[in-house]
Amino acid sequence: MTSTSRYRDLRSQLETLTTEAFRPELADVDRLPTLEIARLMNAEDATVAGAVAAQVPAIAAAIDAIAERMASGGRLVYAGAGTAGRLGVLDASECPPTFNTDPARVVGLIAGGPDAMVTSVEGAEDSPELAESDLAALGLTPDDTVVGVSASGRTPYAVGAVAYARGRGALTVGLSCNRDSALAAAAEHGIEVVVGPEFLTGSTRLKAGTAQKLVLNMLSTITMIRLGKTYGNLMVDVRASNEKLRARSRRIVAQVTGAGDEDVERALAATDGEVKHAILVLLAGVDGPTAARLLDEADGHLRAALAAAGS
Repeated sequence: MTSTSRYRDLRSQLETLTTEAFRPELADVDRLPTLEIARLMNAEDATVAGAVAAQVPAIAAAIDAIAERMASGGRLVYAGAGTAGRLGVLDASECPPTFNTDPARVVGLIAGGPDAMVTSVEGAEDSPELAESDLAALGLTPDDTVVGVSASGRTPYAVGAVAYARGRGALTVGLSCNRDSALAAAAEHGIEVVVGPEFLTGSTRLKAGTAQKLVLNMLSTITMIRLGKTYGNLMVDVRASNEKLRARSRRIVAQVTGAGDEDVERALAATDGEVKHAILVLLAGVDGPTAARLLDEADGHLRAALAAAGS
């Protein structure tokens, strides 16, 4: 296929995508006052949550499947290019401090590697082989999940990642912003959040990017809830790696137990700063090692550990 014919083929594909559609009513937006442009853009953004809401059943089904595999030791891997890839890397990187996960448990892959986080890597998104190579390096197992992320739903890197992962028996999820996408078709769980044409034609870092961020928030957060990483809406597995998080740890222990500052400090000292363990120490009247054992037997679920301790 010649370069001209490849261009024509790609152009014909893009012309069918909702995310690439031109909006004639915005053709003179650059002539408007800044305040009016800001209001128009804000109104566009307000429609994203509704588009995500339409996909909540599909999102919930994917989460239950992901959590089941992660409970068996599996990993959650995001794979995408450009904005989609960066959003996956962002979500993965926030799991260790928020949920105290091993950095290897939630992984973000971006076409072109780490340099692509800040610089465009030409041609990387067009290579399904690159996705296969990136995933092969992880040694996928059937307990793992690969989430391909692509606004268009046709990005070869994302589609290739899902196809490769499915061939290895891993769970696959395809997150896109167009209906009937190749990405959703390639995955076991297709999530298609149709946000419509962008404020700037084809700029999918806007509504599509916002939609992807919302869905990724749900995938990781609710999966971690299912895995016992929270107690109610409190982050009881938070990693206290700085002063703000250490203060948050103390506050969480106090909120759950009602204990005073000195008792909270003693409990955290006895458990090496582990919030869930400290809560058990205070509510169940056990020592640090016993709290660790109870949580291990409850697979990290604080409510189950408290029940086992008779609290």
